Amino acid sequence: MALSRRLFVASAAATVSALASTGFPAAAASGAPRPAADRSLIPVSPDDTPDELVRKASQVRPTARQIAWQRLGQTAFLHFGVNTFTGLEWGTGDEDPNVFQPTRLDTDQWARALADGGFELAILTVKHHDGFVLYPSRYTDHTVASSSWRGGHGDVLRSFADSMRRHGLKVGVYLSPADENQYLHGVYANGSARSTRVIPTLVDGDDRTPDRFCTLDATDYGAHMLNTLYEVLTEYGPVDEVWFDGAQGRIPPGKVEDYDWDSWYTLVRSLAPDAAIAVTGPDVRWVGNEGGTARENEWSVLPVKENQYGRTDWALSYDTPDEGSRSALVTAQPDTDHLQWWPAECDVSIHDGWFYHPDQLPKSVDDLIDIYFGSVGRNAVLLLNVPPDTDGLLADRDVTRLREFRARIEAELPADLARGARVTDAAGVRTVDLGAAREVDRVRLAEDIRHGQQVEGCVVEAVVGGSWTRVATAGTIGASRILLLEAPVRARRWRLRVTAARGPVHLAEFGLFRSRV
Repeated sequence: MALSRRLFVASAAATVSALASTGFPAAAASGAPRPAADRSLIPVSPDDTPDELVRKASQVRPTARQIAWQRLGQTAFLHFGVNTFTGLEWGTGDEDPNVFQPTRLDTDQWARALADGGFELAILTVKHHDGFVLYPSRYTDHTVASSSWRGGHGDVLRSFADSMRRHGLKVGVYLSPADENQYLHGVYANGSARSTRVIPTLVDGDDRTPDRFCTLDATDYGAHMLNTLYEVLTEYGPVDEVWFDGAQGRIPPGKVEDYDWDSWYTLVRSLAPDAAIAVTGPDVRWVGNEGGTARENEWSVLPVKENQYGRTDWALSYDTPDEGSRSALVTAQPDTDHLQWWPAECDVSIHDGWFYHPDQLPKSVDDLIDIYFGSVGRNAVLLLNVPPDTDGLLADRDVTRLREFRARIEAELPADLARGARVTDAAGVRTVDLGAAREVDRVRLAEDIRHGQQVEGCVVEAVVGGSWTRVATAGTIGASRILLLEAPVRARRWRLRVTAARGPVHLAEFGLFRSRV
């Protein structure tokens, strides 16, 4: 949604009642340069008082890459690999690469379907836990090059990246830290110590002439991952999201490596500085479930700690019902290193499984719109998995469902009735005069997150029967909050009142809608 041309400034106190009613400056352009200092994380001291914790949380700001990522709203996942052909969700690492035979692969069809469905970024599982790689890597034989598909010259990643960009979508890559093939036949958990490695590590017959080499600390397997990342991030064009997860596949718990997160993050930042690192990464976090639903009040500023060579981790548990409120900040304080801008991503599959299974049907449109309101409508980004089938195509019924899903979103949130309306701002209140009474049953709110996430409570009211009447309440807002009214309310004048905030509130959107559903 486009930013409004006014800023809504509320009090820095817990409530906004003391705000002076001064003029509002025009909103800065979205491309305004960031301050030199990175304010995406602020250190926490054991001596910080509860008020100091709230003050620090109010000062945390997203990076430019995080702002760009949060504006996407909904993104797509494409789980594709040997599991597509074996029927497994988690592979073994010992698969015969020749099972991979997507004889009708058409990544343009993927891109068209996703673009028609309203997606702006897609993530491909370049390497899942089994270790099978969807491009011809120099560092493993467990790749498409070991399949007879396309005579051993197939490259799914190349086709995917080219198609996405051709149809206007951004490119994301998933590389599982786990690697069952390397565990069985390679260097995973071989007991090697961290030592200085030169990346890329050139191999026999290597025709590359890198402009520069990176010197990073890693184990043998850590270096294997660094070399894989180097290939992906230097040979396939710009990448906008790099997705790591925490699952280990079939690797026994006692054999899991302490991954070289610090070196992996450093390499990504060096080679793809605009890419968001998710969900085991410093830019984006997992929401904590695979149902696509965020918390009722989802904070983007969380207490975090560092684990395993710089891995960004929760100071509380990943599935804590309350991750960022005032009480959560206090509860987490003993284990907190920083308060960090760490927004939530809600991943869910359009099927029951992540990989394609011919007997699984797509979720209904009603289910998908509930997921949308529970993710995008709660200050999170939706990551919807749509797996290609054994032909290398998105199934017709899935393509149809994506179009239906987009049409439903557009029907739920048609033209904003508040666009072009008369808007006035006072102390903690934005009032909208529609010029005539109109029915409204959907309200969309957004803070200008360049100024952080501040709202802790708010009320939507309308003049009904000659007096202001409460029609909806909410806690947090963040980058996107969608409120569904119990029944349509007909009114000319509407207002949003902020009832509690951590710092000055900059409102980007107060949208009013009448659904067509």
